[in-house]
Amino acid sequence: MDGISSITQHSEDVSDRTLAKQWRKFPWKKARVFVKRLQTRIAKAVKNGNYRLAERLQYLLTHSHYAKVLAVHRVSGNKGRRSAGVDGERWTTPQDKIRAALDLSANGYRAKPLRRTFIPKPHSSKMRPLSIPTMYDRAMQALFAMGLTPWAETTADRTSFGFRMNRSAQDAAAYTFQCLSRKNSSQWILEGDIKGCFDNFSHSWLLANIPLDTRVLNQFLKAGYIFDGILYRNESGTPQGGIISPLLANMALDGMEQVLKERVQGKKVHLIRFADDFLVTAESEETAVQCKQVIIEFLKERGLEFSEEKTKVVHINDGFDFLGWNFRKFKGKLLIRPSKKAIAAITHKLSEVIKSAKAWKQEDLIKKLNSIIRGWAVFAP
Repeated sequence: MDGISSITQHSEDVSDRTLAKQWRKFPWKKARVFVKRLQTRIAKAVKNGNYRLAERLQYLLTHSHYAKVLAVHRVSGNKGRRSAGVDGERWTTPQDKIRAALDLSANGYRAKPLRRTFIPKPHSSKMRPLSIPTMYDRAMQALFAMGLTPWAETTADRTSFGFRMNRSAQDAAAYTFQCLSRKNSSQWILEGDIKGCFDNFSHSWLLANIPLDTRVLNQFLKAGYIFDGILYRNESGTPQGGIISPLLANMALDGMEQVLKERVQGKKVHLIRFADDFLVTAESEETAVQCKQVIIEFLKERGLEFSEEKTKVVHINDGFDFLGWNFRKFKGKLLIRPSKKAIAAITHKLSEVIKSAKAWKQEDLIKKLNSIIRGWAVFAP
């Protein structure tokens, strides 16, 4: 038994002192190496088309004590650890964490509903819904995400950049520049905006196509949420606030690049996708419209559709916003600048800091403002 061999599975029979000692002395480096090795083998099996082997390796990983402890460590150590789900549980002590890892199991697993709350949208009077899973459900999602990630990375679209290993919005912007900066580059761009993407994925499509234990995946998808004491069931969509949601969304949208290659003729057709935000470059307006039609059919299979008011075909000389940047050609030269919306956001953030710092020392305020400005300059927007 890997990782916690000296502890019985019935963790309630073990003293808190023993459990705390096991957590503090857990072989973290050895556990990460073990999980990484299994993930590498999963990726290799998928690449070779040996999906049965990949599934068996996934099973080994998700039933490994090493992986279970790492999953608990992830959810109890991130920013959301202070936000409890509907059961009110927070894993704050070493014994809480090791006991949770020992109890983590897919056998008979039933996900609890998420706790729904609302937070204000930046620079808006509107509120954004936020759903918070229990710590146990977060750990289960983290555990199964470990087994799914190598599969997803191996089969991902080449030009998908959001929620990917070693990829970022800056990489997406750089690739966009590469596709549009030359004199003979595409002149037309389809700006794609998916209507309520995370809320509308077809459960039947996900269950049929995501290579994950369907019983566990079904629990993730069907958990629902509680608001004002009322349980709301969800018949579509991925668990908002869930660790595994971006991974499921990426896998559902992967394949878009291949479909465009097969259905649309033209060497200058390029897809650039960051999660559910994407662009398609095209050499003519007609080709861009054809790309839109192909993607409409692709999305429909997955229970999704375009937001008609936000999806448009534009010419590069008119410019467009993507991931907080504005791209526009002027006299044949591609200009990339922070978008007006991104500039407004950083200006608002700085104003809020200044307003809240009336009692601060001047040097403390300057230090805080400089750190925000430097961060924005490096990772802008």
